[in-house]
Amino acid sequence: METLELFISIFLGVGLAAAVGFRVFLPLLALSLAGYLSYIPLNESWQWLGSLTAVITLSIATIVEVCGYYIPWIDNVLDTIALPLATLAGTVVIVATVSEVSPFVTWALAIIAGGGTAAVIKGNSAAARLTSTSTTGGLANPVLTTVETGISGFMAIASIFIPILAFIFVILLFIIIFRFYKKLRKKDSFGV
Repeated sequence: METLELFISIFLGVGLAAAVGFRVFLPLLALSLAGYLSYIPLNESWQWLGSLTAVITLSIATIVEVCGYYIPWIDNVLDTIALPLATLAGTVVIVATVSEVSPFVTWALAIIAGGGTAAVIKGNSAAARLTSTSTTGGLANPVLTTVETGISGFMAIASIFIPILAFIFVILLFIIIFRFYKKLRKKDSFGV
């Protein structure tokens, strides 16, 4: 595998992992469709992800997940369940897209970059929903759900068609998260 192709597959995987942090099944569906349409070559062991059965199954799972997030209080339960699932799915998208490198490198990238990215994004998304629930009684949660679903869809599409853009967006998300917690910690240190 050429170096450029390797980086593109990593950018694709990391972008999809970030999208998984917002919605678990939507990015997997996008990857499955891209594999089914032969737009993206899937790792040899993960070609089943591009099957019609996988596309149908992930379509149903995506619809159920997105609709579930619009139901008050159920959305918080879904966040609890989705954190480990997002971490696993973030790992899977890297393993499925990176090929022709040693399994050790693939799995190390998958666990650190894929699972780690998805876990950080999902953890912050869940914290935002919990804050929204406690401050607005859940009234703002549908707006948050719509924004998260939109970001997940955008990230999934960008990852597939313009992987470098998706990777840059992931870096921007991490900068925003870092600055938010830095401000939060600064406020806590002043006793505010």
